[in-house]
This record gives sequence, structure tokens and C-alpha cells, in this order.
Amino acid sequence: MSTPTIVVVGHGMVGQRFLEALAERGVTARARVVVFAEEPRPAYDRVRLTSYFSGRTPDELTLVEPDFLARHGIELRLGDPVEAIDRAARTVTSRAGHTVGYDTLVLATGSYPFVPPVPGKDATGCFVYRTIEDLLAIEEYAMTARTGAVVGGGLLGLEAAGALKGLGLTTHIVEFAPRLMPVQIDEGGGAALLRTIESMGLTVHTGVGTQEVTTDADGTVTGMALSDGSSLDTDLVVFSAGVRPRDQLARDAGLTVGERGGVAVDARCRTSDPAVFAIGECALASDGRVYGLVAPGYEMATTVADLLAADGGRPDSGGFTGADLSTKLKLLGVDVASFGDAHGAAPGCLDVVYSDPQAGVYKKLVVDEAGTLLGGVLVGDADTYGMLRPLTGSVPPVPAAQLVLPAGLGAPAAMGPESLPDEAVICSCHNVSKGAICACSSLPEVKKCTKAGTGCGSCVKVIGQLLAASGNGPADKGLCGCFPYTRAELYEIVRTLRVTSYATLLDSHGRERARGGDGCEICKPVVASVIASLAPALGVSGYVLDGEQAALQDTNDHFLANIQRNGSYSIVPRIPGGEITPEKLIVIGEVARDFGLYTKITGGQRIDLFGARVDQLPLIWTRLVDAGFESGHAYGKSLRTVKSCVGQTWCRYGVQDSVKMAIGLELRYRGLRSPHKLKSAVSGCARECAEARGKDFGVIATANGWNLYVGGNGGADPRHADLLAQDLSDAELVRLIDRFLMFYIRTADRLERTAAWLERIEGGLGHVRDVVVHDSLGLCAELERLMAGHVAGYRDEWAETVNDPERLSRFVSFVNAPDTPDPSVRFVPERDQVKPDLTFLTLTTREGANAR
Repeated sequence: MSTPTIVVVGHGMVGQRFLEALAERGVTARARVVVFAEEPRPAYDRVRLTSYFSGRTPDELTLVEPDFLARHGIELRLGDPVEAIDRAARTVTSRAGHTVGYDTLVLATGSYPFVPPVPGKDATGCFVYRTIEDLLAIEEYAMTARTGAVVGGGLLGLEAAGALKGLGLTTHIVEFAPRLMPVQIDEGGGAALLRTIESMGLTVHTGVGTQEVTTDADGTVTGMALSDGSSLDTDLVVFSAGVRPRDQLARDAGLTVGERGGVAVDARCRTSDPAVFAIGECALASDGRVYGLVAPGYEMATTVADLLAADGGRPDSGGFTGADLSTKLKLLGVDVASFGDAHGAAPGCLDVVYSDPQAGVYKKLVVDEAGTLLGGVLVGDADTYGMLRPLTGSVPPVPAAQLVLPAGLGAPAAMGPESLPDEAVICSCHNVSKGAICACSSLPEVKKCTKAGTGCGSCVKVIGQLLAASGNGPADKGLCGCFPYTRAELYEIVRTLRVTSYATLLDSHGRERARGGDGCEICKPVVASVIASLAPALGVSGYVLDGEQAALQDTNDHFLANIQRNGSYSIVPRIPGGEITPEKLIVIGEVARDFGLYTKITGGQRIDLFGARVDQLPLIWTRLVDAGFESGHAYGKSLRTVKSCVGQTWCRYGVQDSVKMAIGLELRYRGLRSPHKLKSAVSGCARECAEARGKDFGVIATANGWNLYVGGNGGADPRHADLLAQDLSDAELVRLIDRFLMFYIRTADRLERTAAWLERIEGGLGHVRDVVVHDSLGLCAELERLMAGHVAGYRDEWAETVNDPERLSRFVSFVNAPDTPDPSVRFVPERDQVKPDLTFLTLTTREGANAR
């Protein structure tokens, strides 16, 4: 039996979701999947396209995990769109001339920007706002422009206006309708939005259209003529006047298309040709609509994937017959949301309205005579959107008037997410109900089993509240005054939404009052650690002093060294397993001698050097790196050491090679950023000379292999580690440690050692064993993949630093006098070494007073 071929035309957000759905259902394991993409880059987050102007790079917007395509054998051909379909031969031919046969063809060609047919629309300085390449072109052209105009006051038009304003241009918005966002919000909401946007310095022209784009003799934009007879002087024009389905390929192939565009499909998203499907913005759904939102596109993608999986024995879904058009977003910093019958089109409906023009807040709920909530509009304050949207179609537990009043102006609406019916849809991106969420026991399980919270992320807070209210998850304690989420929840947000910037995370998931701010000293290093630990998966640099990361670090990380009590720093090279050659010992001695450093052998089987000034750190580390040493990460919340005894190689009691194992583990987990420091040890026999049961993860040799212990620590509150698994082979041991560490990093709180985490986490050791040994949550493959990414992507931080002049420039005592050492860092001799010369508090007495 030959392998069937699935050809996908288009690799946007919906196309990528379709590929993920195929992989989740096992279809990629039994079918060849070929994807043709017009753009030069893989699928990216078009919903957050404007965040490019806030510092997110094109790579940070990607939706494709680094190894996703290769892992599932998917062939992606970038910059090579399909130009012809031969339905009789069942082949497609691309622009580059590639012809591929198909058994199933899926059109995910999306939409194209509508540009009004006005004179001058193709002039130099005219752009559309649809792709990353569009944004790059706008950014470059804006460098020589002073004024910009956006044609269109809808969702994307307002985002484009915000981008132009952010680029420093005087910005105009031209909207033909009598109000902004006419599709989503009503007249009252439009008026509130208009006041707020105008207060930001943007000029809005509503109720007028563009008649002409005027140009100079060279064909370059100079202005716009409007339908009311007025004109605008502008250097740059962005057309964002809506989109149209990209259905020309289907038309040319003879497929049925709608009168106003869109490839006609049935409830299974099948076109007039049974072998061809259409999903996303190019499709005219069976209810007669072309959906321009990503959530309906995702539903179509899973519908087709379900159908193809059903051919392999998987149950088919009920198909796609329509979708929720609710929307919540932040435009120019203003919360805007609409849901249900936002315009009150239902016969006999009533509007319940609250308006505060001074604050720019407008709230309207549409109800019927029985009090059933039909829809609503929220502008300026959309905090209740997550609660109200799922209530659509039901009678809320409190009167509608209470739901629109702000705190303090009426009786509080005492309702939480637990008051929602089980069938209420909490995640509209993936159509997940409250009941499905409450059937899960944790946020990671919700995301894994339902994908809720992995789309736009706006439902994550409500998911957490539901889990807490149902007793299936911890209450949202909030990391600090900046974030309402715990560290573990922030980890999930960063991982799932691929957030690579602290500023982006704060603005998108911070508390309302903290958004746009600088954060605090609690959350900045926590987020820095999370991003660093996920760096390979996010496709970003793991170097902690790159870009924004540098400003987030603790004092120690800021200079890749531990600061000591007199302002000097320590140097701790890595000595894996405590094993070192005489040549390397000599190098350490020479460095200590030449720089006058205090030298100490530590309990972690390393040699620490104390007393370096900050300006000396690069000089010292250059010599150590040249000798083959790496950073020991004594300054970071990461792996410190893996101690060992000499094991069976030298000891007559040893039963395994503990030194070899310790070195392997230390080299594997070096540089792994975690909620707190990690320590380990490997003992070669049950005599336990390496004190493995006092470590975060400890290994003790047995005649049959290795026993793995977890959750131990020494210090002020010592705890013996617990046995997780026994008689493991080398490979089994490493695999379980990989899983254990990544599960700890994923779920622990800020500054929580493994000992405290093991006692706090629900189910304790038994739960951890179920997850990492028995894979009860189905997370192990992902945990292993994350660790593999860390191992493959590891780079020694000090080696990266000493070879980069720009990075070296930070290592100065005084920014305004970089060549001046800090005179306050002084030493005095003691026991043939040095110690800090500290000035202690001195009491003086006035003349004639009694001294004590």
C-alpha cells in the first residue's frame, strides 16, 4: 500500500495549526505532507504582527518549533507558491516548477489586503500592512518620512496607526464608516475609542473616503485627497481597508467559489472537489461566511485533520458549521472587546450601558426581556470579558446593570468563573469548554489535553481561577506586584506563547497597573531565568547578558561572578566531578598568584578564587578559558557541582564508575537555569562517600546499576533525598534526571529548592514519580526534548564573553572612567594569603566624654 500524500498550499497561522493537528492525530506518521509557502519564512504570529515595532524580532514571532517539521517529516518549501492545480491528474505545480502529486489537497492561502482602486494607490510610499516584509518596508521608508496616513480604522488599521506613531510620524487615520472599528463596536463604543485615540495625538477622519493619493513628479506620495473635499499632506500611506479571500488559485482550477469570493466548502471544509479542502480566510464556510479571525480558522484546521485521521480509524468531529466572532484586544494601549450580538440586532433586545467619557470607558450589554445575555461591547475596560463572553446565551447570576458598573458604583457582582455553566466556552481559539478544563488537574495538563491557553493567551487567567475554584489547582498567588501569575504559570505563558522579551510579557500578561512599566527586582530575574532556560526552544540566545536580558539579571549574573562583602568578586571554574589534571592545577595556581587572589578548596570539589576587581574578571577568565576551563556558574541559579567519590576505578568497595558518571552529568546539565541552585553527587557504593542523599538529585551505585534520589539538601534545614527509582542503567538514569529537572524547572516557585518543591507540590514524591517515571501526564517526550535542546545549545558564558569586545565593555568599576579601578576594594595579608580590608563601625567620643 503506497503512502498517501497531503499537499498544503499556504503556511500561515491556520496552515501551521493544521500541520500540528495532523501530527497530534498521528497522520504525519503514515502520510507524506508537503507544504508550499509564498512567504520566505515559516508561519509566524500575524495576530501579534505589530509587536515587531515593540522589539520582537521576526524570529521571535515564529509559530514553528525548531524541530517540528523534521520531527514529523514535513516538507516545507518556502518562497515557492503553488501557481496551478491539475485536478484531473491530482498534481500541483509551483512557481519554481516543482510538480507534486496529491491524494488530498488543502488550501490555506489566507487573504490579501484590499486596496481601494483610487488614483496613486501604487505610488512610491504606499504600503499594505499584512506581512513581516510589509513591516520591514514601512520601517525603512518611515526613516525619511514625517507624516503618515492609514486608510482604514478597523482592527489592523488602528494597529498600523500605532506603529506609525511609534516610528515617530505624525499620524492620521481615515475611515469611511462613521466610527472606528465599525464591525466590532457600536456608536457609543466608537465615540469612547475616538476620544481616547485622539488624546494620544493621532488625528482621526471618520465618514470620509480616500479619493486620490497625490504624488510629485517622481511618483512619490505627497498627500491624499478626501471625499469631503479636504486634503492631507502625508509622506507615507498604509492601506488597511479590509481583506479579501485569496481564491484565485481555486477559481483557475474550476472549484466553486462564492459570489463575493471565498472557496465554497461544506461542513467538513471540503470543496466542490472531494479531494480538495479549504480552511481559514480563503474559505466560504457552509454558513455563508468568510471568517477573518484566527480562531475559526483553527476550528476548520482541526475539522479537516479529524476527517483525515478518521480515515485511519480515529473518530471524526462534528464538522465546522460556524464560529464565535468574539474579539478582545489592546489597540494603541486601549482595551477593546466585543462578543455575541454586540450591535443589538435581535428583535426586542435591550441595551444596558455604562459610559464614562472622561475616563474613556464604555460598556454595553445586550439582553432580552428575560435577562438573557445576548452580547456586549467593552471599550477602555475589558477586564470582565473573560467572564461575560462564556455567559452569552444564558441569564447571568446577577442583574446586567451590576456587570457594567465599575467597583464602588454599585453592589459588587459576586461572581467568579465557577458560576459559568460547564458548556461555556473558555478558550475561543481552540473551542474548549469550562467542563473540559475542570476535568484537568493542572494548567500544563489543560494545555496538553485541550490546547486551551496556547492561542492568544487571554484565557489563561480564567483557566487558573477555574482550577483553583474546583480544587484541582493552586490558587493564583501572583509572583509580585507586576504579575498576577506564579512563576510556574509565567513559565507556561513564555513557553506556549513563545515570549522572548520581558517587556512583551509584562505588557501582555502583567497586572494592568504594571503594563508599560519597568517591572521590579523580584520578577525581572525570574523572567530572565525562565527565558534563559527555554532559550533553545524559543530560538533565542541563552547568553544572559545579551540585549534586554542584561538589565534583568541579579547582581551576580550581571558580571558572571559572585560579589563578595568588600565589593570584589570570586572566580569559580568548573571542575567536573572534582577531577582535574596537574596542568590545570598549575594554571589555577599561576592565576591566583599573578592576580593576588585568595584560594580555597570548597566542599563542592572545586577551587574558588576570591578577591578580583570587576575590571580584572575578563583578564583572569581569558587565561582560564585558554587553559580549557569553563564557568562553574557559582553566580547563577543553575547547576553548581556534581561531586563524586573515586568509585570502582580506585576504591575497593566501589561497584560502579562514579567519577565518569559525575563528569557526564555535570557536563550535561552545566548552565541549566532553574528556580534555585542545583547540586548533585554520585557515590560509587552504598557507603555514600559523596553524600548524594544530601543533594537535589543524587546517584548511588548498586551492583545492578544506579539508584536515583531526589529532593535533598543540606544547609540550615537539611533534608535527605527520597528514592525515585532504583537499579537503573546509565541511559535510564540520564533520561529520568532529564525529566525530573525539566519538570522541576517547569513547576517550581521562585527561589524554591527541590526539597521544598517536592514537599509542596500536590501529591509529593508519588506525583513526581508518576509524571517523570510513568509519564502520567504525557509530558516526558516534551521534557526530554527541552533538555536535549539545552544540551545541544549550551555555550560557555565566559568563553562567549572574552571573545566579544562589546560584551567585555561592561566590566568596568566606573562607566565614566573605565580604566580606573575601584579604590575601595582593598586587602590585607592573612596566613600567606589576602583577606578583605573592611572598615567596621568606629565609635568616637567628644573631648571630656567617657568612652565605652
